[in-house]
Amino acid sequence: MNRLHIDCPTGLAGDMLLAAFLDLGVPQQVIETPLATLGLHDRYRLDVEEARSGGLRGKRLSVTATESAPQHRHWAEIRRSISDAALAPELRERVLAVFTALAEAEATVHGVAADAVHFHEVGAIDALVDVVGVCSAVDHLAPVAISCASPAAGSGSVSTAHGQLPVPVPAVLELSRRFSIPLLRSDASPEGELTTPTGLALVATLANRSEAPESLLPQSIGIGLGHRVLDRPNLLRVIQMSQAEDLDLGPRLQTIVVQEAWIDDASAEDLAVLTTALRGADAVDVAVQPVQMKKDRPGWLVSALVAPERASALRAVWFDISSTIGLRERQQARWLLPRRRGVLTSGVGALRAKQVQRPNGRCTLKPEADDLQRLSHETGRSIAELRELVRDAVFEPSEPWWW
Repeated sequence: MNRLHIDCPTGLAGDMLLAAFLDLGVPQQVIETPLATLGLHDRYRLDVEEARSGGLRGKRLSVTATESAPQHRHWAEIRRSISDAALAPELRERVLAVFTALAEAEATVHGVAADAVHFHEVGAIDALVDVVGVCSAVDHLAPVAISCASPAAGSGSVSTAHGQLPVPVPAVLELSRRFSIPLLRSDASPEGELTTPTGLALVATLANRSEAPESLLPQSIGIGLGHRVLDRPNLLRVIQMSQAEDLDLGPRLQTIVVQEAWIDDASAEDLAVLTTALRGADAVDVAVQPVQMKKDRPGWLVSALVAPERASALRAVWFDISSTIGLRERQQARWLLPRRRGVLTSGVGALRAKQVQRPNGRCTLKPEADDLQRLSHETGRSIAELRELVRDAVFEPSEPWWW
């Protein structure tokens, strides 16, 4: 399986991440094609050079805006240009998810609505190149999982468009809080900003683990160098791991988005159409519960779970299909056990099943209900009897472990 681990001893920045992916072997065309689709092909110059930091090699990336006066951009403008561009759907959702995380963090620290956030550093061409480029590289490599070590925060203060700010800057602290990503602080850390909002938003959105795996067997390594000269090598490493990383089969922490609405003017048929549409738009799960609403009206609480990168697409389904005029949304963390699908072969026939590995190493099997019903109809045996008969059947996995 193709897994990635991001090691960031001197922090996270978008240009270092992108440089590391290019050093890992991602073709530069993979980065530049979607940027051209966004109409940015003549607004920047991308320079990638082989360089050294503290005696260690890597790639260093520089983005130069070729606009005479690079403009600051609002989140609403950035979101509209990304949504309207002819990008691949998964790439579009990844890019939107990163900028949404940035916008919501900035909105919180400045006390304004997300749409009104005026991006300065992160709204410039270099951040658009970093975000679109890193998301494109991830799409190209198609890893089954991405993990990231806790990044170094830095210390002291940094000069920004908002004046002199303490390190970690407020947006980095807010992203750390929202996504439960620990920031490393140490008296021995170099002074200045080591982790930027763009770098942390990329990792917070793309990585599904916020800690290093217990075992590492590198297959290839990409090294991105920072521009600052520190008292140590200023680098970030993206490590591509081989199948031996399967040894790490513990529970994993994942960020999930919960969307819900209370509805009191929908029929049973309307609700069925809505829940079907939500599942069809990649909701992880959908549930409906009765609630007592205002004016003593009986209504329904409809809840949907969705991956952060698909939250925007699911939001559109709510407002297109249902009668609700509002939608609550929050991010939550959930722990997942590794699972894989396969086939149980028994004396009464074959049926699909899912295998789950528990934290103590024990594996449990659950036959698919549809296949149990089919076998019950074919053999005349009860479902309870069939469950007992296939308890010791041979399980043949048809896919690798996933979370």
